[in-house]
Formats: sequence, C-alpha cells, structure tokens
Amino acid sequence: MKLVIGGDHSSLDLKAAILAHLEARGLAVVDLGTDSTASTDYPVWGRLVGEAVVRGDADAGIAICGTGVGISISANKVKGVRAACVSEPYSAQMAKRHNNANVLAFGARVVGIDLAKMIVDAWLDAEFEQGGRHTHRVGLITELDELYRS
Repeated sequence: MKLVIGGDHSSLDLKAAILAHLEARGLAVVDLGTDSTASTDYPVWGRLVGEAVVRGDADAGIAICGTGVGISISANKVKGVRAACVSEPYSAQMAKRHNNANVLAFGARVVGIDLAKMIVDAWLDAEFEQGGRHTHRVGLITELDELYRS
C-alpha cells in the first residue's frame, strides 16, 4: 500500500511521528508537506492529499491540521475523495468499513501522538465491507459527487 501524507504548519511534529510509524509498518509514504513552521493554509494541503489519491498516485491519504476539520473539508472538495475527520480509533475503523474513506484526517491540536498512531492503525487495518448497504451508500455518495461536481 502506498500512502500520501500532508498537513499545515500545526501538523509538523505529529506528521513526522505518523510518517515514521507508517514506514515502520513497511508502507511506502510520500510526504507532500509542509515542512515549515511558517503559517500556511490547510486547504492547500487538503487539496494536495485529495488530488494525489484521486489521481492514483497513492492508495489513500492522511491529512492533518490543527483540528482536522478544515483539512478534511478541503480534501472532500476534490471529486472522488471520501475524507473522514476522526479523533478516536473506532470512528477511523468505521470510516473505512462503512464509508470506504480514502483520506483520513485528524487534528494535531486534538490528538496526541500515541492516539494518532492508534487511529491510523485502526483505519489501515480495517477493510471496506463490500456489498449490501455499505456499497449502496458509498454509491450514493459517488452519485452526489457526480451530480454537484459535473
């Protein structure tokens, strides 16, 4: 599995820890930035993560800002992205199992490093429950993407 990770200036320490954690799991990860503590705009990084996933440069992405909210909203503006902003492992797991979330978002000012690792692991270890109601519902999300982003 290949992942991309990106975040704004508030994410630097957490992003570095998650990047190391992913690499320790043997995953290929591309860090899209930022690499600076200078104030930057989270929509830029949400877009970059989302576009990389949709283009197929990566199988999935992780986006981090102060709360995770703004960057997840931004990533979700990219057609084909299903970004979930979570702050605990159960929601991360369910975002993958039920919504087939292809971008995981969380907040560097909301979760600590150990909790963030648990969130990432729960999301990565979960599998989408294909078939039945979940496939149907993800299909409805895709229809909304098509309807409003044509």
